[in-house]
Amino acid sequence: GTKFLHAGPGFGGSCLPKDTQALVKTGQDHDVSLRVLEAVVAVNDRRKRSLARKVSAVFGGVLRGKTVAVLGLTFKPNTDDMREAPSIPLITALQDIGATVRAYDPAGMEQANKVLFNVTFCDTPYACAEDADALVIATEWEQFRALDLERLKQVMACPVVIDLRNIYRPEEMAQHGFIYDSIGRMPFGQPLSATSRDRHRPYADVRENAALAKL
Repeated sequence: GTKFLHAGPGFGGSCLPKDTQALVKTGQDHDVSLRVLEAVVAVNDRRKRSLARKVSAVFGGVLRGKTVAVLGLTFKPNTDDMREAPSIPLITALQDIGATVRAYDPAGMEQANKVLFNVTFCDTPYACAEDADALVIATEWEQFRALDLERLKQVMACPVVIDLRNIYRPEEMAQHGFIYDSIGRMPFGQPLSATSRDRHRPYADVRENAALAKL
């Protein structure tokens, strides 16, 4: 359906990833190269991790010592299903380049706890965002569309929102003073320098740079 054309960090779940991989394997078994499907699978897998670059770009490519709040963990709203959820490789990539991750999901945290490690799970979106240097919206739960933006800005260390589902309008976020980036739209606000509001060391180490280069 058309829902798969919505902006997002890549598709997940138990059906579409399995079906596309099965079709690719069927083609291989019959010595037929299904290049479009092969590209779909490869691009989708790469996209989930690569979006960590969108977060790091706001901080000049440096996430070491930063705290990133992730809202939404399940592969889609109104489920606790974490199978092939884009949040998993995204969070892993954020951790690989030095970020500390906090997370909140209305239904999926019990399942997420089984597949995500070194993540602090929080009770509310605002508790998750407290003292965070950036907030990432990874799943379009309805309650995330109605966040109190003034309250959100007050609890965050830096007013940075990376909206991977395009649930907010850039002009609305600008009015509330956020640095805002989304999918397929021009970002609003200037990237923060390595030392801007930075309570930590300003430069990444060699391992961090290598992890960023792989995204």
